[in-house]
Amino acid sequence: MRIAMIGTGYVGLVSGACFAEFGIDVICVDKDPSKIEMLERGEMPIYEPGLDDLVAKNTEAGRLSFTTRIEDAVPHADAVFIAVGTPSRRGDGHADLSYVYGAAEEIAGVLNDYTVVVTKSTVPVGTGRTVSDIIAKTNPDAKFDVASNPEFLREGSAINDFMRPDRIVIGAESDAAREVMRALYRPLYLIETPIVMTDLETSELIKYAANSFLATKITFINEMADLCERVGADVHDVAKGIGLDGRIGKKFLHPGPGYGGSCFPKDTLALVKTAQTHASPVRIVETVADINEKRKGVMAEKILAACGGEVKGKTISILGVTFKPNTDDMRDAASLVILPRLMAAGATVKAYDPIGMAEARKHPELNGVNWCEDAYDAMEGGDAVAILTEWNEFRSLQFDRMKTALKAPVLIDLRNIYEPSEMRKIGFDYSCVGRGTRDRVLAERRKDAS
Repeated sequence: MRIAMIGTGYVGLVSGACFAEFGIDVICVDKDPSKIEMLERGEMPIYEPGLDDLVAKNTEAGRLSFTTRIEDAVPHADAVFIAVGTPSRRGDGHADLSYVYGAAEEIAGVLNDYTVVVTKSTVPVGTGRTVSDIIAKTNPDAKFDVASNPEFLREGSAINDFMRPDRIVIGAESDAAREVMRALYRPLYLIETPIVMTDLETSELIKYAANSFLATKITFINEMADLCERVGADVHDVAKGIGLDGRIGKKFLHPGPGYGGSCFPKDTLALVKTAQTHASPVRIVETVADINEKRKGVMAEKILAACGGEVKGKTISILGVTFKPNTDDMRDAASLVILPRLMAAGATVKAYDPIGMAEARKHPELNGVNWCEDAYDAMEGGDAVAILTEWNEFRSLQFDRMKTALKAPVLIDLRNIYEPSEMRKIGFDYSCVGRGTRDRVLAERRKDAS
């Protein structure tokens, strides 16, 4: 079988490389010549563990190639995947579908024999119907079906997610389209991957519903963490106690500075807008998006509080700036709010991230940050250090070396990597998220009572 993958961003490149690993011939198309040149040199435009090796292997085998010319890829393909960006539209928050619709029009112009056109991009309900209308209008003689095949890839573990998914969701409404899609995913039958076959609208909504539900779990545990701090409870024990319930599950119950990245922020907002358009508001998701947006500012205040409420003239060391580990993605990262707040309050900010500093430097709101060679370089001369991203190398920091580098042993751990009692025993003024100590809470109550 042969595939054309339109778009070599995160979803398109990972999906194209993985389909090639299945033994399918894949041509990835992108309008950016510099990106195609990079890929042909074996250089990756994104950071994803294992992706460079997978691309190199399948390029060498002749199953994976790259081009800027859509006419070289589409006419001979059994399926054409649209995997372009759908960012939030400026002004109203709806998903910007201009890239999807533009791709559909270009595909229509070069269609040859029967082809399944698949929306891999995350798109609102109704997009597949519009794509079909665009193709039919642009090329009335085209023989095609439109299918929906949302992705469920986590940055940092995307290859494994593609190769060993929880499920495959396919929205297709003809036997011919369903047959093509089943053939593409046949290698996953061997590991008995569930395949959910639906209509277009249901498939499109599943993606938004899934991401919004996960975002809700994150936001819920963050609010529980705040309550734990007030009452002297431990949010990790709360998460374990509820996560062992099979109806709830333990994943996505880790407190922190809120969700970010390429999916949850824009997808929750797009679902809210879609629901409002159809006069069926999703109040829970509206609240989730609002709380998460404010969460980053709350975490900035936590750092300020740990520094005595005043950081003017102080140096704050930051470990990790990407929205999560194992990616260089800075989209909606907490650091984009927290670091500017610290600098606006008069702090000098020194920061280190194992992978994300090149991307971080592209963001004007981080102008003024002093980027460092490693974690200890960032801590040198710092009045406090805050962990924003739980990279593995931050899980076993050398405490003696930290104390030597820092002016004061103040650690704000926004990812709860370390145990509070152990850190305080070692001599750190340690702050974390949702792990209130009973002694402190009782002392505050006595103070209030007096």
